[in-house]
Amino acid sequence: MATFAKSSFNSAIYATFRPTYPRSLFDFIFRYHERNNSARWNRAVDLGCGTGQATVELTPFKRVTGVDPSSKMIEVAQGTLKSTPESTGQYEYIQASAENLTFLEDSSVDLVISAQACHWFDWNKIWPEVARVLRKNGSVAFWGYSQLRFTRYPSLTPIINAYVEGTDPLNSIGSYWEQPGRLILDNHLIEVPDANEVVPGAFSDFERVFFTGDYYPSLPSPRSVIMRKKMTWDDLLSYLNTWSALHTFRQHNPTDGENPRGDVAVRFWKDLKEGAEREDGRAVEGHDEVDIEWPVAVVMATRA
Repeated sequence: MATFAKSSFNSAIYATFRPTYPRSLFDFIFRYHERNNSARWNRAVDLGCGTGQATVELTPFKRVTGVDPSSKMIEVAQGTLKSTPESTGQYEYIQASAENLTFLEDSSVDLVISAQACHWFDWNKIWPEVARVLRKNGSVAFWGYSQLRFTRYPSLTPIINAYVEGTDPLNSIGSYWEQPGRLILDNHLIEVPDANEVVPGAFSDFERVFFTGDYYPSLPSPRSVIMRKKMTWDDLLSYLNTWSALHTFRQHNPTDGENPRGDVAVRFWKDLKEGAEREDGRAVEGHDEVDIEWPVAVVMATRA
């Protein structure tokens, strides 16, 4: 996560090309929240909000606060908010650690979420702090997505795995991910402890839900994949360039871009295109569209 705070990290490009979360995911979380007849919709908090992509989707709540330790991420989120004509003051962004929410009063929050950030949390601190700020019957929903998959080209999965998880320091980014966060994410948040193991009796419910489809059959009761995006191959390359491990790879390998096939991300992108071309039997252009999907794991809890 420290990569996102570096001055060399482009937060604006990150905000533009990262995949968006489907409305169906938020509807699923809101239904979980309203299962309790006394559920309230006054205050929601997004921990590790980044550029505010998930924060602004919390529309049913009267007041929404995005929290992130990176000043660069908060700056982009606030800039996006200021450029939105219909902004009504419903949203605010605060630079702070997710483990230290001193600006929030006890029992003052109805929903706490985290999108693609909870794999960095210190759970011995997070669960007590979340328990403190949540009202009775308040809800928690933390989620993360793992490696991208090509809907129409399952044969590309080994190429993805070799690039994302590989140990070749010159041709893969596997050894450049910040750990243990990436491992927790790719393991579908299984390492996230049950809230009541950390704060006994504080939560009346704790659930894990896997929107992972057939990609990981060993997971319990996997549901259909819901996070998908249609993008051009050129946009896919832009998305690949937002990966934190690639940013670190480039710092360690400053001459990699001199490779005749392009730098490591371009080489990976070309390998994917060539794989799609073999399956389709035709050339793939940068403006051609491709369907991408991401398996998602969700951790949910209800305050007792």
